[in-house]
Amino acid sequence: MHVAVVGGGIVGVASAYELAARGVDVTLFERGSLGAGSTDRALGGIRAQFSTRVNVELSVASINVWDAFEERFGVDIDRRHTGYLFCTRDPETADAFAEQVAMQNECGVASRTVSPEEAAELCPGLRAEEFVAGTYCPDDSFADPHLALQGYARAARGEGAEIRTNTPVAGLRPRESGVRVELTDDPDGTVTVDAAVNAAGAWAPRLAETAGYDLPIVPHRRQTAVVEPERPVPESDPLVIDADTTAHFRPERDGRALVGGHFGGRDPVVDADRFSETPDTDWAVEAVERAGDAADYFGPETRLAGGWAGLYAVTPDHHAIVEESVPGVVTAAGFSGHGFQHAPATATIVAELVLDGESSTVDASGLGRERFEHGDGPVERNVA
Repeated sequence: MHVAVVGGGIVGVASAYELAARGVDVTLFERGSLGAGSTDRALGGIRAQFSTRVNVELSVASINVWDAFEERFGVDIDRRHTGYLFCTRDPETADAFAEQVAMQNECGVASRTVSPEEAAELCPGLRAEEFVAGTYCPDDSFADPHLALQGYARAARGEGAEIRTNTPVAGLRPRESGVRVELTDDPDGTVTVDAAVNAAGAWAPRLAETAGYDLPIVPHRRQTAVVEPERPVPESDPLVIDADTTAHFRPERDGRALVGGHFGGRDPVVDADRFSETPDTDWAVEAVERAGDAADYFGPETRLAGGWAGLYAVTPDHHAIVEESVPGVVTAAGFSGHGFQHAPATATIVAELVLDGESSTVDASGLGRERFEHGDGPVERNVA
């Protein structure tokens, strides 16, 4: 069996590995270099504190792989277990936190609710008086997406997968038998395979259209600032998320911090091929101010030291689309910011869909596009 994977981000490369490890002949096509779309601009978070069961289950299945990654793939991905701390000022959100923690615990996640005073013990700079409640999971972590991607790529090649970079795919054309992959710059023009995987991230809707189906995925620009706070953020601090504003920060090396969030209802859809990769100055100022509302590390003397912008491929409910979209074409896209951390479980599901016709690692039946026809499914609330 020959399968084409389109998209060289971590979801596509991990899928190529899982398929090749099961004896499938795999060719991966990437329009540029591996990770050049969104993976290399990801923050690298790995967490299980999601608000919906399917996302928690994807996290748990993925974390099992992340925990064994260095032993299994021989690559140190610079993983740091500092935990994630969500905080809120809103009593209704606090009630929702408690319900989410109960569900997470049922899935085997060691999250817990915390009082503002307990939250301040975890993050000494937190303005505890601002908040009414929080949740914390010590097993949440972050890692280097580029190192993880390279680990998967090496393993995929080791299993016999062919990875073709700088090879844009113009379209996927399902046939009665197999799928024709149309290449933009290849002199041969087409490659015919038994099945294809659309893992093209923010570009997945364009590819889907060529295969005869629609994807409700839009690219949103997300920004991260590297800052030098007024006083250093300890490396032992968790990644802190102000759930009311989406402002978030985590420690970097040498007392620096990464700061992010999207504010004021400004969440523009952008052209995936044409967007600024440099943070906006006005946004960076507001991000620091919002972070300063949550923790006293940040103030007027905080200095901007750099940053970047990338793309979230966003669906209406902030859940990925993982399905066989049309006969022979499996989609794995629209992760709304959690593609990196959910890549291991997603890759396994992709292999199961291609080879078995259904997923068994995680029940992914609710991640098909048909859910948008009804519009009554769960919406992921823990996004930033």
